[in-house]
Amino acid sequence: MKDLKKKKFEMPSSICILIILTIVLAILTHLIPAGEYTRVDNVPIAGTYTQVNSNPQGIWDVLSAPMQGFRGAIDIILFVFVLSGCLGIIGKSRSLDAGLMYVINRLNGREKLMIPIVMFIASIGGTTFGFSEETIPFYPILIPMFIAMGYDAVTACMVLFLGSGAGIVGALINPFSVGIGSDIAGISLADGMLVRVVIYIATVTAAILFTMHYAEKVRRDPSKSVVYDIHEEIESHIHKLGTDDIPEFTRQRKGILTVFAASFIVMILAIIPWSDKFNIYVFDNIHETLCQIPLLGRLIGNMQPLGGWGMKELTVIFLLAAIIIGKMSHMKEKEMISLFVGGCQNILGVAITLGCAKGLSVIMADGLIMDTILHFGEILMSGVSRVVFPALSYIVYIFLSFFIPSSSGLATATIPIIGSLGEFLGVGKEFAVMVCAAGSETMNLISPTQAVLMGALAIAGVPFPRWVKAVLPFFFIVIAIVSIVVTIAVLL
Repeated sequence: MKDLKKKKFEMPSSICILIILTIVLAILTHLIPAGEYTRVDNVPIAGTYTQVNSNPQGIWDVLSAPMQGFRGAIDIILFVFVLSGCLGIIGKSRSLDAGLMYVINRLNGREKLMIPIVMFIASIGGTTFGFSEETIPFYPILIPMFIAMGYDAVTACMVLFLGSGAGIVGALINPFSVGIGSDIAGISLADGMLVRVVIYIATVTAAILFTMHYAEKVRRDPSKSVVYDIHEEIESHIHKLGTDDIPEFTRQRKGILTVFAASFIVMILAIIPWSDKFNIYVFDNIHETLCQIPLLGRLIGNMQPLGGWGMKELTVIFLLAAIIIGKMSHMKEKEMISLFVGGCQNILGVAITLGCAKGLSVIMADGLIMDTILHFGEILMSGVSRVVFPALSYIVYIFLSFFIPSSSGLATATIPIIGSLGEFLGVGKEFAVMVCAAGSETMNLISPTQAVLMGALAIAGVPFPRWVKAVLPFFFIVIAIVSIVVTIAVLL
């Protein structure tokens, strides 16, 4: 008789969860009343909810909702594809690897400085383009190095994972979180930037201090390491890692990183509404002057001045950056296109998640229950102070992100509801965007559904429970930081 083995439960994918939610919402269109709010500039006005004739959604509507979702999110999806294609070309050049390893080698002999500097660099990557999967090649290099310096494998994982994670929590211009979230909310990426800067500085500082405290504790007394009892197994595992392939930081790679960094600088300048909000017309004047130059004006065409750009214009910038970086790397046309397409393929799951997440809004809007759900939220939140709403939403997002670990999918699925609920209480949609991004990454710090975390721990040979034991205090520190900052920001 064969032994019957119990199947281990596996968490459904984000796409599966979103499809299930789409079916549930379609069923709800048959059960709950339809209704509408009076809207001014597409903003629902509190207290104006009225019931209307229902429009229940059927099987065909469920199947077609993701298709309509793709259509509604096409600008975001194209931007994600192009940025990922650009990252694919940069990855082949190994410029990011070479740049970070150059910094690490320059710090040789100054071990204590290595922790804050490498974490700060990782946080810059996290806050600008979601530097996460790209950290994986560095673990086999850093882990033996940190062990040789008297630290442990957990310290090396903290340096990379908490460094980039802290940057993602305080995302300034991360296109995959606040970029998509802002577009869904119908606001500028610059809205709420000052608050996000404070969150970024506070979380990165906390991450560095937390890691340095743990690292120094282990260096002074190795028995304080959470993996002390298995350190021989870990070191034996680490010795098997290949660490010889370290790219040289050539002039070419320096130039590639310069172009990549310049793309993000242009992005920052382009999204801030200089003339509309700050009455600064320097970019409008420069644009008008350039357009008046006969040949140059024709080449510029219908390009908007900096400060008025949206997803379409940002997509063009990273497409141009991909082409320039490919040429700087002396890539042939076929290789460049292959790498670009490969980068797009890596993000295909995110694109499908975006379409499915947008499909939730399609079902709710077509079934006329979105405003009914908002009305229920309005009643539920009637006794909630606007001061605590952002922090409360942040806690909710931490919980939700366990089931939908994709930050872009989570933003697309929930911000239309959370953002509108906030507006009922007098809280801007920018708070929904920032707490969604922060909540998603906060959960990722200790979530077994976080692929990068589990991959890093597998490379390091660190059991997941030991990691949770080490970083759980930091998890609660981040929750405290974000909650306090957004609460104070609402009061000001």
